[in-house]
Parts: sequence; structure tokens; C-alpha cells
Amino acid sequence: MNQQKSYSLLSLPVIVGALGYFVDIYDLLLFTLVGEKSLLDLNVAPDVVNNYKLSVLNYQMFGLLIGGIIWGVLGDKIGRMKVLFGSILIYSIGNIANGFVQNVEQYNWLRFGAGIGLAGELGAGITLVSELLSKERRGIGTSLVAGIGLTGCVVAYFISKEISWRYCYFLGGALGLCLLL
Repeated sequence: MNQQKSYSLLSLPVIVGALGYFVDIYDLLLFTLVGEKSLLDLNVAPDVVNNYKLSVLNYQMFGLLIGGIIWGVLGDKIGRMKVLFGSILIYSIGNIANGFVQNVEQYNWLRFGAGIGLAGELGAGITLVSELLSKERRGIGTSLVAGIGLTGCVVAYFISKEISWRYCYFLGGALGLCLLL
């Protein structure tokens, strides 16, 4: 008889999934909050800043699309926990690298890379939590991941108002790397 281990709501997969999604959402929303400020700082002319902002956002979205496919396949092949940690590592490094951009071309490609990392966290986290928790705890567990994760957008908003856009990216990367530890 195949007996599944019962995990609690405070188990490692639930905690990592929730905090990972927090950092994921922080990063996902961050460019929307600091994009104009950062592009102006990179000497993009004010009259075309929205065009460049859209370009960077498109690269990020394309990275999310590609990443969703990659991480979905990898999750089935190597396991969801490895995908969860791998995606957090990639978007954390991507976040830190975004703090060092010097031109729009770099920004485009680094947001693309961060998008690939961002795509894996939620899918792997929610699937892992759904698979590990009992059917009685599954709804609460996934809601916990989503609820804690969505507070990342609130934190991103307030942080972006208080510190430099570069430090916002550094903070996002550091949060992800701390989570991995």
C-alpha cells in the first residue's frame, strides 16, 4: 500500500513556496514601479521612455513564457523542489544583475533572464504544496502561499518609493538568496 507522508502547513515546501512567491511577485512588479525612473537614469529621452519601458517589459514577458515551458518540463523530470530552488536562484541572480544595468539592451536581456527564473517559482511551489499536503489542508496551503506571495507587491511598492531603483533590485536578489539559505 502506498502511504503518503502528511506534511503540515508549516512544512519547508509551504514556507519556501510562500516566501519564494513573495520575492517572485516583488520582482515581477518591480520593473513596473521603477521602470520609468530607471530608464530616465539610463539617459533614455523622456519622450520615448514609454516605448523603451514596453520593450523591457516585453522581454520580461517573453522570458516568462519560455521559462514556463522549461520549468514545467524540468519539474516533471527532476522534481518540483529542485525547480523551485533553481528558479529562485535564477531570478535572484537576475535581480542583482538588473541593479548593474548600464543601457537598455542590457536591461532587455536581464529582464528576459529574470523572467525565465520568475516563471518557475509559482508553478513549482503551488504544485509541490498541492502534492504534499493532504486534501484537507491543500486549499489552505495554496491560499497561504498565494496570500503571503501577494504581499510582495505591497512591499515592492513601498520599497520603490523609499530607495533607489538599483537598490530595489539588489534587495530583491538578496531576499531570494537569503531564502535559499
